[in-house]
Amino acid sequence: MRRSTAAAVGTLTGAALIVGVRLSVSAPVVPSAAPPAVDLANSGQDADPEPAGSKKPSSKKPAAKPTENADEADASGEAGGSGLKNGIFKGSAAKNPYGTIQVSIKISGGKITAADATYPVTGDSATINPPAIASLKQSTLKVQSAEVDAVSGATFTSESYVKSLQAAIDEATA
Repeated sequence: MRRSTAAAVGTLTGAALIVGVRLSVSAPVVPSAAPPAVDLANSGQDADPEPAGSKKPSSKKPAAKPTENADEADASGEAGGSGLKNGIFKGSAAKNPYGTIQVSIKISGGKITAADATYPVTGDSATINPPAIASLKQSTLKVQSAEVDAVSGATFTSESYVKSLQAAIDEATA
C-alpha cells in the first residue's frame, strides 16, 4: 500500500513538473518579413539599362575570355556561356508543400553575376529557407548553371529553387 501511494504521488509530481515546464517554454521568435532582396538592377536607377548597354561594348574588348568559356560550356552542356543574354531574368514561381519560391538572375558578359529569390518565411520555413537559399545562391554563382547541389534538410526548397532558376536561365537563352 505504501508503494502504490508513493508511486502515485511520484507520477503526479512528475506530470505536474512536465506540464509546468511545457507551459513556461515559449515559441521561437519568427521574422515577420523576408530578408531584404538583392538589388539586381543596381540601386533601381531607371536609366541604368541604357548606360550599362553603352558601357558593355567597351567591356566586350576583354570579352574573349567569355567566348572561350562559352566553348567550354558548350562542350560540357552547362548554361553559363556567351549563350546568355545580358539583363535581369525572372524564373517562373515553383510551388512546394511549404510555399512558393521564385528566382531572379542578373546576367552580365554572358555570366550569372547575381541571383536572388523570394521564398516563404513563416513557420519552419523561417529557419530552413534563409540559410538554404543563401547556399543555393552561392552555388549558382559558382556553377553558372542550374546544376546546383541540394541543401541537406531543405529538399523541397532546393528543388523549387532549381526549377525556378532553370526557367530564368531558359529565358536568358531564348
